[in-house]
Amino acid sequence: MIHKKMICKVLGDLLLIETAMILLCTGVSLFYGENDLPAFLYTACITTGTGMILALFGRNAERQLTRREGYLIVSLAWIIFSAFGMLPFYLSGYIPSITNAFFETMSGVSSTGSTILEKVEDLPHGLLFWRSMTQWIGGLGIILFTIAVLPIFGINGVQVFAAEASGPTHDKVHPRIGITARWIWSIYTGLTLIATLLLAIGGMSWFDSVCHAFAATGTGGFSTRTASIAYYCSPYIEYVLSLFMFISGINFTLILLFVTGHFKKTFHDAELKFYFWCIVGFTLSIFAILYLKTTLDAETAFRTSLFQVISIQTSTGFATNDYMTWPTMAWGMMPILMLIGACAGSTSGGMKCIRIVILVRVMKNEFKRLLHPNAVLPIRINKQVIAPTLQSTVLAFTFLILLICFACILILMGLEIPLTESIGVVISSIGNTGPGLGAFGPAFSWNALPDAAKWVCSLLMLLGRLELFTVLLLFTPDFWKRN
Repeated sequence: MIHKKMICKVLGDLLLIETAMILLCTGVSLFYGENDLPAFLYTACITTGTGMILALFGRNAERQLTRREGYLIVSLAWIIFSAFGMLPFYLSGYIPSITNAFFETMSGVSSTGSTILEKVEDLPHGLLFWRSMTQWIGGLGIILFTIAVLPIFGINGVQVFAAEASGPTHDKVHPRIGITARWIWSIYTGLTLIATLLLAIGGMSWFDSVCHAFAATGTGGFSTRTASIAYYCSPYIEYVLSLFMFISGINFTLILLFVTGHFKKTFHDAELKFYFWCIVGFTLSIFAILYLKTTLDAETAFRTSLFQVISIQTSTGFATNDYMTWPTMAWGMMPILMLIGACAGSTSGGMKCIRIVILVRVMKNEFKRLLHPNAVLPIRINKQVIAPTLQSTVLAFTFLILLICFACILILMGLEIPLTESIGVVISSIGNTGPGLGAFGPAFSWNALPDAAKWVCSLLMLLGRLELFTVLLLFTPDFWKRN
C-alpha cells in the first residue's frame, strides 16, 4: 500500500524549498529593478500555498518510506518542480506558451540545456538567474538535496537516494546517507564558488560568472548569452570551464574520497580511468581532423576540440564553435559522446561510463567463454566481482535506451522532422546534453520543433535524468498492486 500522506508531506516540503529559491530570484529582480518581479511574487504565493496544503494533508504521516514510494516521489518531484518552476517564465509573458515554458524548465531541471529562446539576452536578470539555478539544483538532484534535509523531519532518505542516484552503483562513504548527501552538496557548492571566482577573474561580470558556474557544475549548459561561451572569445574562460565541466563529470563520491585523502582509491577507479582516456582519445582525434582539414592553428584546434568534447561528454552543452561546420567525421563523433556520458554519481547525463566498462568486459568474457566453455569467468571492476544481476540490469538498460531512441526517432520523423535532426534531438534529450544535430545544433534554438515534439523531448529529458527505470516503473501493473 502506498502511503499518500507521506508522499504529500515530502512533496509539500519540496515545494516550500522551491519557494525559497524563487524568493532568492525575487531579490535579483529587485536589485536590477526589472519587470519580472510580479511574476516571481505570484509564483512564490502559488507555490507556497500548494506546498502548505500538501504538507497539512501529510501531517501525522508515517516516518518511513518504502522503495516503491521513493520511486514515486522522485518522478513526481521532478514533474512538479518543473510545473511550478515554469510559472515565472509564463506569468511574466517572456515565454507565453505553456509548452515552451515547461520545456525550458524541464530542460533546466534535468540539466539538459536545450532552449527554445531565440535571443537569451531578452530575458531580465531575475529570469536568467532562475533559469541558471534550475540546472544547478537539477544537476546533482533535487532529491539528493532533499534527503539532506529529510532527517530533520525524521524521514529515512535511503529509498529516495536509491531512486534518484544516477548509475548502476551507489557507493556510501558514510553509514548515514543524509550526512553523505550534505558532504557532497558542500563539495558541489564549493566547486561552484571557486568556478565563479575564476570566471570573474577572467573578465566575466559577477552575474554572468555565477550563472555560468551554475551551468558548469550542474552540467546544464544554459548560458546568459545566445552565442554561449563563444560570446566571450576568451581562451582563459574556455580552459576554466573545461576544467570544471570535467570535474563535475566525475563521480562525486570519488571526489569526496579524494578530498578526504583516499588518493589511491580515487585514481585507480576503473570508471574514472575510462572517462579520462575517452576524453583524451576523442579530443586528439577531433584535434587531428580540425588541424589537418581546417584553417585553425594548433592551439585553437586543440582548445576547441577539448572544450567541445568535455562539454558534450559531460552533457553540459556549452558551445564555442558550431560543430556542424566541422568535417563530417568530427561532428559525427558528437552523438557517440552524447550516448556515453560521463561517470555515474555525477551531474552528467548519458549512459554513464561504468555501464560501458561493464558492457566491454561482458563482451570480452563471451569471447573467452567460446574458447573455454566450462571456465568460471567472473567480471571484476575495482577488484570487486560484478554480480550477474547487475550485468543483466546493465544489458536491459542498454537495450531499453536504444529501443526508446529508435521509437522516438520514428515519432519525430512522423512529425516531419528530418532524419539527422531527429537523431540529434532524441539522443541529446535522453542524454541530457543540450545541442543536437543539423538545424537543432549548437548554433540554433529548438523553438522550431512542433509542440508535440517538445513534449516528447521533455519526457525523454525526464527519462534520461532519472535513468529510465525510475519513471517507466510507474507504468507497470505490479507497481500499483497492494502487496
